[in-house]
Amino acid sequence: MQIPQGKKIYFSSDNHLGAPSRKESLPREKKFVRWLDSIKHDAAAIFLLGDLFDFWFEYRTVVPKGFVRILGKLAEISDSGIPIHFFVGNHDLWMRDYFEKELNIPTYRDCKEFTFNDKVFFIGHGDGKGPGDKGYKRMKKVFTNPFFNWGFRWFHPELGMRFAQYLSVKNKIISGDNDKKFLGEENEWLAKYAKRKLETKHYDYFVFGHRHLPMEIKVGANSTYFNLGDWITHYTYGVFDGIQFELKTFE
Repeated sequence: MQIPQGKKIYFSSDNHLGAPSRKESLPREKKFVRWLDSIKHDAAAIFLLGDLFDFWFEYRTVVPKGFVRILGKLAEISDSGIPIHFFVGNHDLWMRDYFEKELNIPTYRDCKEFTFNDKVFFIGHGDGKGPGDKGYKRMKKVFTNPFFNWGFRWFHPELGMRFAQYLSVKNKIISGDNDKKFLGEENEWLAKYAKRKLETKHYDYFVFGHRHLPMEIKVGANSTYFNLGDWITHYTYGVFDGIQFELKTFE
């Protein structure tokens, strides 16, 4: 994709809307909508790198209550012709086809390569990548197993949603406070993952979420790993203007 003159690519991740409660997350949702309004005039494309919701599970005919502001804004932007790409995270990995059918937003379940103005990007949420974190990797296999999904879908939505939100918010069974601690450039596991990827192919930029920390780490002579931070504490996002990538803070 060649970015038109005066246009930019925008990236964000980890809103966790709905946590720790609907009431408390509403101001963050409104703030994110303001951000989307502020960028739509010069956005060539928007990438949402997962965990937009703290929990999301689609039944065949039921979608989670709430989030009408963000869903309406995404529909407006998508309908205006601005491409939006969504990567599922570890908190919204039970997405089916709602975004694709209702919002015309393609949904990706793993990392994907994109090229913008001859710069090669490797983009994804980042969960389950790199060394370590074996407990979560085993848990993800269970949660994404078709039999588990089939069984969970038989719960009444009231019970299923309450139970899953309890695990997500109270127990932090899927991810927790450890995601927010900087490990040092040499120990950040997504940076290690990026360095291993560079052994087989060159990428100019690795862009991930999941860690809840805005980061910029050189992983090669001409390669940089960026983590987008979050919309809970940092309110950071990424921008690529066709020449360089940078992290910025909203408001």
